[in-house]
Amino acid sequence: MIFERLRGRSERRKAAASLCHALSARARDEVFFRDFAVADTLDGRFDLLALHGWLVLDELERRRARALAQGVLDALFVQLEGALRDLGVGDMGLGRRMKAMASAFFGRRQAYRAAADETALAAAIARNLFRSANHALERSVVLARYANSARAHLVQSRLEQGEIDFGPLPDAVGVDDRETTP
Repeated sequence: MIFERLRGRSERRKAAASLCHALSARARDEVFFRDFAVADTLDGRFDLLALHGWLVLDELERRRARALAQGVLDALFVQLEGALRDLGVGDMGLGRRMKAMASAFFGRRQAYRAAADETALAAAIARNLFRSANHALERSVVLARYANSARAHLVQSRLEQGEIDFGPLPDAVGVDDRETTP
């Protein structure tokens, strides 16, 4: 009995690490930076991680896989902490930064969750991912469609086994690549 419980925790930890790795890899795909002009900065990368994290965590919660969702969340924040340390943030400033990142992550997650339809989701993406830049509306609409498509693919993924499928990457064909000034 005890060994079965430990094995279950170990398998859940492996699945959470695998899901975290896969969603991080998807969030770092060059298509977002190259074709959608997401800023290739700490903030831009964080916002893409939050978008993909929201998709995975909500699907896990829909499945009532709360322990696995918590494991993915824990793995994400361990990864974020490591990134901050790599950037030279010391112990004194780390707690404050992690608290700010957690607040930002959960704020974005709530904004995406609250989006009643694709238009509202596009507006939330424009606000968070593009900081409401004028050129972002078309890109945000395409990324909202991508998020909805990814959600449908995640329903079919074997998340409990650490397998994830976001479906195809978004296609920026037809998106105006000119940036306009505010």
